[in-house]
Amino acid sequence: MTIDVAPVRQSPNACPSVFEAGLPMLAYDHLDDPWEAHRLIAGARARGPIAMGPHGPEVLTYELVRTVLHDKRFRVPQGMFLAAQGITSGPMWDRVAANLISLDGEEHHRLRKLVARAFAPRGAARVRDTVIEVITGLVDRQLPNGRCDVVADIAQRYPIPVICAFLDAPVEDWKLFSDWTDDIFRAFSWDAAASEQRVLKAWQELDDYIDDLVEARRGALGDDLLSELVRVEDEGDRLDADELRMLVAGLLIAGTDTTRNQVAAAVHALSEYPDQWALLAEEPGLAQAAAEEVIRHSPVVFGMLRTATVDVELAGVTIPAGTLVLANLASANRDPAVFDDPDRLDITRPRSAPALTFGGGMHYCLGSHLARLEVAEGLAVMAGRMRNIRIDGPAPWKPLTALSGPQTLPVVFDGS
Repeated sequence: MTIDVAPVRQSPNACPSVFEAGLPMLAYDHLDDPWEAHRLIAGARARGPIAMGPHGPEVLTYELVRTVLHDKRFRVPQGMFLAAQGITSGPMWDRVAANLISLDGEEHHRLRKLVARAFAPRGAARVRDTVIEVITGLVDRQLPNGRCDVVADIAQRYPIPVICAFLDAPVEDWKLFSDWTDDIFRAFSWDAAASEQRVLKAWQELDDYIDDLVEARRGALGDDLLSELVRVEDEGDRLDADELRMLVAGLLIAGTDTTRNQVAAAVHALSEYPDQWALLAEEPGLAQAAAEEVIRHSPVVFGMLRTATVDVELAGVTIPAGTLVLANLASANRDPAVFDDPDRLDITRPRSAPALTFGGGMHYCLGSHLARLEVAEGLAVMAGRMRNIRIDGPAPWKPLTALSGPQTLPVVFDGS
């Protein structure tokens, strides 16, 4: 006997699935030119607030990006990029899934509350002299040449000595930290499996180093971030050894590559606006505003991943539970509904709204104060000493769907 089953009809008021709504396609993962990527993103945003990217839907407007970052129905995918690559177990998964950025709920709140004081503006301010000393030394070594590669000669070498000072670790160990960071960060890419052994070896070496550093510090606590983490206590709660290692490693990972790339991206962007570079050279007091503007205009993190924990209706479509969503920060930061003439870089721009480069909600970047300080002081020193800067060759960027930034940035300039 055949039973006829009537098709289930969707209510005329129900939102279609994001995968069935005929949204525009958006692909920029093949590009090494951020300006072309911004052009494609702007075209997609003009057609609608959501587009389909290579890894799932991407929300493009400032309002929607901010919503996704703050809405508790969206969480950071545990394991970050790994699950989307089919990696959901094993030693590398265990490492990344236990990282603060992968945690949500009470455990994330507990750890963040315990360490918030150590990452407050006061923590960044106490290394300001070191920041200026490091960037000045790096720039001054390039002045006699009148040319350099901003990436290799300045940006790559800049943040690690600062992190060493933040932890009160021996400055001569900066190369170790740099190599470990380069290797560990491969776990946060779209090709993580190919580097698993390299990642795990570097992470274990860093853990061993941190253990030795903590043991030495316990008997002589100082006014540095590591001492703050060792002594941190809140109503009897403390960080255990694994948590302490994880947080120090997280600082190193998040505070090194992002700053390297953002400093280089800032110089790249300002080199295209010689009037702005000259203005900063003449008015170094604009350095903080310049840092805020380049972080808006040319972020090195184009997007942040989130996973919908339940079905969510957003801008007229349904995001099914389990869907990987990309909050497109680069698009939000250039939304013309929020920023006037958003593609223009203007270090005197009135702040109509904060850039979303550092994220939002419970996962707002803990190291944002230090990052802003390093970008601002770096730009002030470089603009003041490297006058009339010009790009002197190709400056391709790394893949734009992970942590990006110029691979190389050859420049010529007039020494001051």
